Amino acid sequence: MSRHVDGHTGERPRAYGGGGGKVDQSRRAARRTARLSTAAATAALTAAAALGVMSPAQAATASRPASHSRSGASASRVSPAPPAVQVRRGGPARSVAFSTARTGEAVLTLDSSAPGVSWQTRGSESAVVSVSTDGRYTTDVVIPSGEPLTRSFTLGHLRAGHHTLRLAFAADRSPAGATRALLGSLAVSVTPEDTDAGTVLRNAPVLYGRNIPALGTEFQSATTDTPLVMWHEFLPSAVPGHRVLQYSVIWSNEDGGTDSPALMARWGRTTDIEWVYRTEIDAHGRRVPGTGVYQAPDHQTLRFAGEFDGGRPLLETCTSNNNMCDSVDDPMRFSLSPAQDLPAGQPREHLMDTNAWTYPVMAQEMVREGRTESPTDPSTPEVGDQRDYLYIAVAHTAAPAGATGDVGLTVGVRLRGGDTVYRSDHAVPTSSVNRDGTAATTVELPPGTTAADIAEITAIRTPVGASEATLDVTAVTRAFFLGRDYLPTASFADWSGKVTLSPAEPSAVLWRPAGG
Repeated sequence: MSRHVDGHTGERPRAYGGGGGKVDQSRRAARRTARLSTAAATAALTAAAALGVMSPAQAATASRPASHSRSGASASRVSPAPPAVQVRRGGPARSVAFSTARTGEAVLTLDSSAPGVSWQTRGSESAVVSVSTDGRYTTDVVIPSGEPLTRSFTLGHLRAGHHTLRLAFAADRSPAGATRALLGSLAVSVTPEDTDAGTVLRNAPVLYGRNIPALGTEFQSATTDTPLVMWHEFLPSAVPGHRVLQYSVIWSNEDGGTDSPALMARWGRTTDIEWVYRTEIDAHGRRVPGTGVYQAPDHQTLRFAGEFDGGRPLLETCTSNNNMCDSVDDPMRFSLSPAQDLPAGQPREHLMDTNAWTYPVMAQEMVREGRTESPTDPSTPEVGDQRDYLYIAVAHTAAPAGATGDVGLTVGVRLRGGDTVYRSDHAVPTSSVNRDGTAATTVELPPGTTAADIAEITAIRTPVGASEATLDVTAVTRAFFLGRDYLPTASFADWSGKVTLSPAEPSAVLWRPAGG
C-alpha cells in the first residue's frame, strides 16, 4: 500500500554495519557521491552504502572527493556541514537526490527540529514532515521539539543507483502553531538482505496512526500517544534452526490501559512499551509464511491476516492502550527503524535510556494533559513532577519460580538525616514489581532531592497475597534523576551481589554512598 504526499504543502540509534574497514568500497562510494548534486537549494544527502552506514560527520564531507593518505586509507577533506533542509507551512516540498552503491534495505537517519514547537504546548505540540522515496509515501516524522533530535526511519528495499527523497511540511496533520521544520545531517545506510540486519529491516512492521473518534482526529498521533522508537529481538523457536523475530515499540504515553501511577511504580515510566509483531525466521533468514502474529486488542495474540508492503506487515494502532489491528485506514504512517536491539539482562526501558530524548517527550505529554499533581507530594501515589523521581533498575528472581506473581519487589529510599523510607509502590502491594529479571521502577522523593541526599537504597519484599516465596536480588544496574530539561542525568549507583528476602528478613540494603 502506498500513499503520496503530493497534496501536502508546505540518538543516534545503533545501525548495523555492512562492510566495516572496506576502504576501497568507501573510496568508490565517496567518488560516486561527489559526482552527484542535490536538487537546487536543498541540503546534500549521501549514501555510503558500501560502508553500511554513514555518520553525520561523513555525511557532511562525502560530497567532496576523498583524498588519500600514504597508508592507502581514505581521508575525506573536512568541509562545513550542508545546511538543513527547511520546509514551511504553505511552502513547497523539497527534493533531495542521493545515490546508493548497492541493493538492499535502506535506513534514513536525520536530525529534526521545529522552531517554536514543544510537546508540552497545546496547539504547538509538533510539526509533521511527510517523507516520500522515489514518489512513494514512506513515513511521517513527528517532530516534538525545537531542539534537534536524531532519529532513523526505514525507506524499504532500494536498488543500487540514484534516488530522490521528497520532504513536505504536512499542514493537514501538523498542529496550528507549527510553521516550519528543519531536517539536517541526512544520511542513508543500505544493508544487504542476506544478513541478520537485512532480515530485521525487511520484515519490520509499518505502523499507521490511531484515529479513535472519541480520542481526537484522524491525526491524533501527531499530538498524543505517538510512536517514538522501535527495536527488535531474536527469540528461541520450537523449530530447530529457526528463530522468532519480535518487534517492540515505545509510545509517548497510553490514554487507556494501565494508569499513570501504576506505570511509574511497576515500570518506571509513563511511556507505553509493547511488542507489536513477531514472525518465525528459518535457518536461511527467510520469513516462514503464516507464522506472523501481532498484539491485538485486549492483548490478544492473533495471526496476521493483513496486507504487506513488500515483506513488511501493515499494522495500525487501534486502541487507547496502543494495541494493533491488521487492517489500516489512518492517513499517518510510521516507518521506524528497528535496527536497535535489547541487550541481554537489560529491561525494556533501556531503550529509553539510549534514546534519552524520549524522557522529555514522556514528561511533557503528562504535563500538557494535566496528569501530574501540583504541588508534588511523595506521600500520595499520584504522579508528581517527573523530575522528582529516582529512576532505578533492579534485578531479582522469585523462588519457587511459580511464585513470581505472588510476591513483588519494592525499592525503598531513605534520605540523609531522616527516617522516612520512600517506597516505589507507595505502600500499594499491587504496584510492586512482580516479574523476574531486571526491571525498572521509580521512587518519588521530595522536590529538589539529589543523589547526594540519599543515605541508602533498600530492597523490600512485598507480598501481593499469602506467600512464603523468597526473592533473590542480585543487581542495581542504574539509578538516575531527570534534569531540569527532563533528560536523564548520569547514573550514580550500581551494585551486584546477592541478598535473599524472606518473610523473616523482608528487606536489605542494596546501596549506600561511599563513606556513607
